[in-house]
Amino acid sequence: MAKFVRNFAEKAPALVSAAVTYSKPRLATFWYYAKVELVPPTPAEIPAAIQSVKKIIQSAKTGSFKQLTVKEAVLNGLVATEVWMWFYIGEIIGKRGIVGYDV
Repeated sequence: MAKFVRNFAEKAPALVSAAVTYSKPRLATFWYYAKVELVPPTPAEIPAAIQSVKKIIQSAKTGSFKQLTVKEAVLNGLVATEVWMWFYIGEIIGKRGIVGYDV
């Protein structure tokens, strides 16, 4: 056991150094995209979002959603699925467990 601890203590700085070297460029990329993509909407973007929701409601009322191409319909379905899954992930995190959900 003592040999294992000594061996680990000798190799630990090299392992930490390798982990830091590996992680720095990946974390820089993550923070770059996080600053751009994970910001809340600005006050100027809120009217555009409201207009988009009104357009979706109007499309549902008039039935113009039937005129979508297959590609647009698939993309809309994927976006809806993503929103739905993030909702459930938030519910699971808030509940602190997956028990009790029909998954």
